[in-house]
Amino acid sequence: MGYFLGYGIAQYAEFYDLKHVLILGRCTSGRGGQLILDGASEVLRTEFPELATRIHIQLPDERSRRVGQSIAAASLPALRPLN
Repeated sequence: MGYFLGYGIAQYAEFYDLKHVLILGRCTSGRGGQLILDGASEVLRTEFPELATRIHIQLPDERSRRVGQSIAAASLPALRPLN
């Protein structure tokens, strides 16, 4: 999964100016999160070295990983009401 994530990050970087990527969700709990992070980082280092120096991939603490969707929702900017 980490390798696929690495290639996915590179794909998104073609359209967005990525600087930080936060990996969340229950599949990142325990050792799985570190394996995903290591795989994605390896792909970026070997296949896309210019992106590897620019994009920082992070794992939050164990408790936050399990409630990733709510963290992502809470970090969204507030929308102004449409008039």
